[in-house]
Amino acid sequence: MTIDRARRIAYFSMEIALDEAIPTYSGGLGILAGDTVRAAADLRLPMIAMSLIHRKGYFHQRVDEAGVQSEAAAEWEAGALLEPGSERVSVTLEGREVQLRAWRYDVPGTGGYSVPVYLLDADLEENDANARTLTDQLYGGDARYRLCQEAILGIGGVRMLRAMGYSRLERFHMNEGHASLLTLELLDERIHRNGRLTSKDIDSVRRRCVFTTHTPVAAGHDQFPLDMATSILGPRPLFEREEFRKFFCCDGTLNMTFIALNLSRYVNGVAKKHGEISRSMFPGYAIDSVTNGIHCPTWASPPFRSLFDEQIPGWKEDNFALRNIVKVPTEEIWNAHKKAKRSLLAHVNQATGAGMDIEHFTIGFARRFTAYKRPDLLFRDVDRLRAIAGEVGPIQILYAGKAHPRDGGGKDLIRKVIQTGRGLGPPIGFAYLQNYDLESARLLVAGVDLWLNTPQPPLEASGTSGMKAALNGVPSLSVLDGWWIEGHVEGVTGWALDPGGDTLYDRLREIAGLYYGDRPRFTQVMRGAVAHNASFFNTQRMLQQYVLRAYF
Repeated sequence: MTIDRARRIAYFSMEIALDEAIPTYSGGLGILAGDTVRAAADLRLPMIAMSLIHRKGYFHQRVDEAGVQSEAAAEWEAGALLEPGSERVSVTLEGREVQLRAWRYDVPGTGGYSVPVYLLDADLEENDANARTLTDQLYGGDARYRLCQEAILGIGGVRMLRAMGYSRLERFHMNEGHASLLTLELLDERIHRNGRLTSKDIDSVRRRCVFTTHTPVAAGHDQFPLDMATSILGPRPLFEREEFRKFFCCDGTLNMTFIALNLSRYVNGVAKKHGEISRSMFPGYAIDSVTNGIHCPTWASPPFRSLFDEQIPGWKEDNFALRNIVKVPTEEIWNAHKKAKRSLLAHVNQATGAGMDIEHFTIGFARRFTAYKRPDLLFRDVDRLRAIAGEVGPIQILYAGKAHPRDGGGKDLIRKVIQTGRGLGPPIGFAYLQNYDLESARLLVAGVDLWLNTPQPPLEASGTSGMKAALNGVPSLSVLDGWWIEGHVEGVTGWALDPGGDTLYDRLREIAGLYYGDRPRFTQVMRGAVAHNASFFNTQRMLQQYVLRAYF
């Protein structure tokens, strides 16, 4: 295994979506991480990435006929997909030495360059039975389990990079607060060198760290009781000396977000609005914003890749060139869309027996099921929904998404949506795709006619599924929150919903009317989604902004 020790950026993320067969992600955060390293490989950025192996994945979702979600381990075979490293490091957790190794996955770029991703693994014979499970389940277990995982990622991750010889790293990028304990390891390196911790050491670590926060609600930021942290991580000068407690501690807790905020030279939210919200949540901190993006070569469906290759040469190397889609006849865009839609509906009909029709107006909604995303908003008034379908034309509705195993409210929403959807009857078709993953996501975002998003503002930090849809000529109908505040141009890239969703049925009537009655106008909006949204909301632009503002 060749190691390029000149790499300068280390990107840490608790989850990362690398491949359909490697379930080391739960949703948007991990998919963004995967798209980030793919774009870094395209741009030949001297980056490496660090995560955990998650041998049992997040979970495999099953949904029964009544709409009840159950979970099973998403086990997979690492040895068939990854390259094991020989290096070993240890992390002391609750007074025991936990041995770690790292598996490697190389993410290739369009120009032959690659970014290595290392996945830390505690399932070693040297460890006791409990320690061997610490890298099993993504977001599993209790608070102690979670803190041990975050210590393995942050502390163990830095140690592994050092053991592998990465001595020229200049930036450590924390993708959410899960990785913020890497700052403690960087401080420990200074202590071992100087014999004590000083404010100069704090400044030295801060100059090397970058932090991206993704969570616009206080409850989403990891916090652990300080006595638990001391028990797991051991006594540390940062915990024991009063002058340093301000960096991490509020009311006797270890706050992972405050560690990252206080020990980073650059902090950003993931959309302009989210940057504003983060500054109001954490007054006194300089918090910028870099709006998220998607990796276009990954998310363009085969029909649209072919269309772009033919009509926009060089689009993979220069995503901004996608704005030239304005020169492409809308008939060609529609033909590419119909191919993508045919692939999606063939998959849906085979998986569910729904018997969906390619000519019918099809709405897609796919994301994590939780209360603030309001997945049931579409079914607030099913009589009006039936009336629209009866007057304008048949409507097909596709849902997908998981609820966290401990989110009872989210599970209730899955059950409600499925039971309501199945009771609608003609002229409305309905299907729910269980175990939403990368493969089904690629089909959904490209094959529906309209992408629906109904979050309760301002709780959508960014969102990227609508960006993926836009790349494939699928416009959004969304509440103005997250990225859509920046991407929305009414009737050009899609359509806006009011915050309460009261205009939902009026907008659906209008949009379905265009689909059935004014196809040229509808396809102009499809083209506008590509030209205005896909050309900007991509990880190529996103990483260029990180390079200029955060990395160098």
